[in-house]
Amino acid sequence: MTRWPSPLYEITTIFHTPLPLAFRWCTDFSPADPGLAGFTSQRKPVKKTARQIVFEDLSDEPKGWDWTRWVATLHPPDRWHVEGKGNRGDWTIDYRLTALDDERTELAIRGRRRPTAIGPANPRKAGLERDMGVMWKTYGRVLERDPRRRPRRRR
Repeated sequence: MTRWPSPLYEITTIFHTPLPLAFRWCTDFSPADPGLAGFTSQRKPVKKTARQIVFEDLSDEPKGWDWTRWVATLHPPDRWHVEGKGNRGDWTIDYRLTALDDERTELAIRGRRRPTAIGPANPRKAGLERDMGVMWKTYGRVLERDPRRRPRRRR
């Protein structure tokens, strides 16, 4: 018996920054990332190489702990793939950046979640896409204010 496929969640957002900086910034996976979007979860780096980053996210939710180990495989200069295994569900997510005019960059995200036996059911497609869209727009505003995106002045 074959299983029904889990829903495909898709969002896009625009960053007002060039693609190379957007790629570096989005694939940094810093412990500070959850706080940038207003989350109280904790992020712990586990391993980092030129092509792969492993990190864990942990948050205290009303119904108990939510823990996920993420493995991000980088495909510079414009995409990365992330697999997440956690106590409340497993994720497969693809991220792709596209350069637009005027030093803008589009981020397209496509992902699927497979619930675990103890985890909650998949969230509603519209709700999750809306929430992730808001989160990535927040990240975009932080990126656009990042001092590293401004050109250095010559002395």
